[in-house]
Amino acid sequence: MNEERTIPGAGRPFRLMTVLDRMIVIDLFKTVGAVLTVLVIIIVSQKFIRVLAQAIAGNISNETVLSLLGLKTITVATTFLPAALFMSVLMVLGRMHREQEMAAIASAGGGMLTIYRSVFWVLIPLSLCAAGLSMFAAPWAEAHSQTLMKQDKDSADVRSISAGRFSEYSGGELIFYTEGVDTSGKMRHVFIQNKQGDRTGVANAEYGHLENLPGGLYLILEQGERILGVPGNKDFTVEKFTEYAVQIEKKTTELILGSQAQNTNQLWHSRNLIDVAEMQDRLNGPLGVILLGFLAVPLAKLSPRGGVYGSILVAFGIYFAYSNLQRVNHSWVISGKVPYWLGYFWIDLLLLILGMVFLLRLYGLKWFLINLKKGR
Repeated sequence: MNEERTIPGAGRPFRLMTVLDRMIVIDLFKTVGAVLTVLVIIIVSQKFIRVLAQAIAGNISNETVLSLLGLKTITVATTFLPAALFMSVLMVLGRMHREQEMAAIASAGGGMLTIYRSVFWVLIPLSLCAAGLSMFAAPWAEAHSQTLMKQDKDSADVRSISAGRFSEYSGGELIFYTEGVDTSGKMRHVFIQNKQGDRTGVANAEYGHLENLPGGLYLILEQGERILGVPGNKDFTVEKFTEYAVQIEKKTTELILGSQAQNTNQLWHSRNLIDVAEMQDRLNGPLGVILLGFLAVPLAKLSPRGGVYGSILVAFGIYFAYSNLQRVNHSWVISGKVPYWLGYFWIDLLLLILGMVFLLRLYGLKWFLINLKKGR
């Protein structure tokens, strides 16, 4: 009779996804979405305050703020997806234990592997999603963020140019004023004062426009007059010009992306320890989803009468230790204290062993082996 129950079509029809699977999968996806949304909103809000502070200081343009908000959302979602999945499995299965749904499943012949099968219907696609985010989406978002930040930093002086207002650039060495700017960027009635060593130059021009030249960004003045001299002395040079160029910004340096913004393919072939540690970080995202989900199944039964969040405190302690070990191990890999070939995988092995310990503690070794043979 036991053999018949394990054969599809003999005693019970084989189904790829059962009603129980569908119920748990729907609950888990809803809970993961809700938990991840809350975590992302909290963390992104904190980061957004810093971005707004830089925007107020003039280091970031208003147009870039929303772009950075979207990019930060991607990186934060990548980081906290394993944590959201971990909490969601605890909440859903913990509720099922408290409402005696697990007892009903067990009385109907559902064993440990029945629950794991349902949970893994969620873990597999989420681990693939985590792999895509950590390998491709998060590096792209980080690289784009660094590029936008550098572009805004390079053009911080120019962004504040507005008609009818005196503006100061380059630490007060250049003062600029224009009466108006048309849609093409051409200015009219332009005044500029700049320092050249001990001498101060003052120029008035009918027209002006910005132009990128090999040395940097220049303001090109047309049809004007320039006075150059030392304040307090009578020796001044007055000259009229048809065209005169004043440097607004020096040529910017090349953007060097950090390891978090590097292409995954480049990191894979790199032997630099910083790149190796970053590559292991990215691999650890999908692994963390699988292992934390595996651990959460027995952990959800540890405190069935502990309220709605019965096992959350224990889970928080485990996840806190796990995430801090990852951060510490990152520096160990870079410094060479941990062999690069071992990397983060010893932490993942500890998490797997901890999950097995919880399983054996709850079910016992004999029961575990019997149900494993049954394949339920």
